[in-house]
Amino acid sequence: MNKITSIADVRRYFLNNKEPVYFISATNFNLLGIGDWVGSFRHINYIDCFEGKQRNVFVPKQKFPRDFESIEDINNYLLEHKEVIDFIQSRANGESAGVASFLMFDEHTEEICEQLGLRVAFPPAELRKRMDNKIETVRIGNKAGVPSVPNVLARVGSYQELLEVSESLGNDLVVQTAFGDSGHTTFFIASEEDYYKHAEEIEAEPEVKIMKRINCRGSAIEACATRCGTVVGPLMTELVGFKSLTPYKGGWCGNEMFAGAFSQEVRDLAREYTFKFGEALREEGYRGYFELDFLIDMDTNEVYLGELNPRVTGASSLTNVAAFAHSDIPLFLFHLLEFSDVDFDLDINDINERWAHPESVDSWSQLVIKHTDESVDLLTQAPTTGVWRMNAQGEIAYDHYSYHPHAAENEHEAFFLRISGAGDFRYEGADLGILITRGRLMDDDFQLNERAKAWIDGIRGQYTGQALQDPVVEEVAVSHAIGGGNFKIL
Repeated sequence: MNKITSIADVRRYFLNNKEPVYFISATNFNLLGIGDWVGSFRHINYIDCFEGKQRNVFVPKQKFPRDFESIEDINNYLLEHKEVIDFIQSRANGESAGVASFLMFDEHTEEICEQLGLRVAFPPAELRKRMDNKIETVRIGNKAGVPSVPNVLARVGSYQELLEVSESLGNDLVVQTAFGDSGHTTFFIASEEDYYKHAEEIEAEPEVKIMKRINCRGSAIEACATRCGTVVGPLMTELVGFKSLTPYKGGWCGNEMFAGAFSQEVRDLAREYTFKFGEALREEGYRGYFELDFLIDMDTNEVYLGELNPRVTGASSLTNVAAFAHSDIPLFLFHLLEFSDVDFDLDINDINERWAHPESVDSWSQLVIKHTDESVDLLTQAPTTGVWRMNAQGEIAYDHYSYHPHAAENEHEAFFLRISGAGDFRYEGADLGILITRGRLMDDDFQLNERAKAWIDGIRGQYTGQALQDPVVEEVAVSHAIGGGNFKIL
C-alpha cells in the first residue's frame, strides 16, 4: 500500500489486515480489546478466562502436566502444542503463518516461531534481556539525562560492604537485583537484621542497585519507540504492596489513570523523560513498546527513573482503552506498525501534544487481586468474567457477560477478568483476577478508598475453596500450580 501519513491511514490499514496476528501468553489481560482494531487478530492463551465464550481467544483443550517456572515456559509450551500448531497452520495466509507478540519470550521461543513461520513483532530476546537489566536501565538513563534515585551500583558480599559502598546514601536503603519482578527482588534494608533476611539473594548477584530510600509514590508510563520518534502515553499512579491485594511488599497490584495524577509539572517532566529514554533506546537498537516506572519524591517533587519494562505490561490494559487511544489509536498499534512491512511517516510531536492534554485522559483504575493467605485449597467456585455491579450498600452481583472494560459504563460497574477458576489451586500469591472500573480507587493520600475495599471484599467473597487435608497433596498442588507463586503471569 501507499505510505501511511495519518492516524486514519493507520486505522484503515489494521482494520483491513489479513495477515494473522497473535498475542500469545498465559491470559489475554495485557491486550484486552485490541482485536477490535486489528483484523485477523487472535489471542492464544493457557488460561481460558472466558469459559469458551470469546471467539478471538484460542485455548488448547488438552492440557499436559508441566512445571512452569516462567511465562516463557508457558509460551513455549503453547507454541509446541499440537492444537496450537494446527490452529496457526489453519489460519496461515499465503506464505505467512502470521505475526506473534508476547508478554515474555526467550531464544527458544524465537526458534519455535521460525519453525512455524511466525514473525516475532519485538526486538530480539537477547536485546530485550539486556534492556530489562535494572543496572543497565540506570546507565541508559544517565546517558539520556533521565536521573535515577541517588544510588550506587556495586557487588555486595556482606552487610559491612553494603554500608561501605553506600556511605553517601545513609542507612535506610533499597537494594534491587538486576532481573526479576520488583515485588520479589526489591529489598528494604535499614538494619543488619533486614540485610540477613535477603543476604543470599544479594550476595549471589555480580552487581546490585543500592538506592537511598525516599518518601515516594510509584507511577507508570507506557510508550512506543518508532522510526518517527517515541509516542508517549499518560502518567499513571501505581498501587503497590496493599496487603488486601498482594502478599508481596513492594509488589505491583494495580494502576490508576486520571488527568490529575500528580501535578502538571511532574506529569510534563515524566513525559519529557520518557521521550528522551525512548530515543536512547532507539540508539541502543531497541524499538517498539516499553514501560517506565517513575518514583515521585513526595518531599521534593523530584521525578526519578525507577525501572524499564521492554514489553507490554500490566498497565497496558488501561493505556489501550483510554479516551486518547480511542480518539486516535491504541498505543499497541504503533508497535505493530513499527514491526510491519509498511512504510509510514507520522507526526509524533503532534500526537504527543494531543495525548498530553488533560481532556484526552479519562479516568480508569484496575486492581490485581491475589490470594494473600498462607494457605492452599482447591477452588470449588469462582466469579465469572464480565460486568459486575455494586449497589448502594457496597454489595456486588454479576450483571452480564462482556470481554471489554468499556462495557462498565460508570463507577457502579466494573469489568472483572477471572484468572483462577473452579478446579484450580488457590495458594499464596496466586492471581485470582483483575478488576477494571471507571474512576479512582485510591484517595489523595494514595490509600485504597472505600469503593476499592468494597470491590475487593465483594470479589473475594465470590470464591470458595475446599481445604486440602493431605500435606503431600498440598505440596504437589503448590509445585504444579502456574508459577507456584514464584513469578507473575500478568
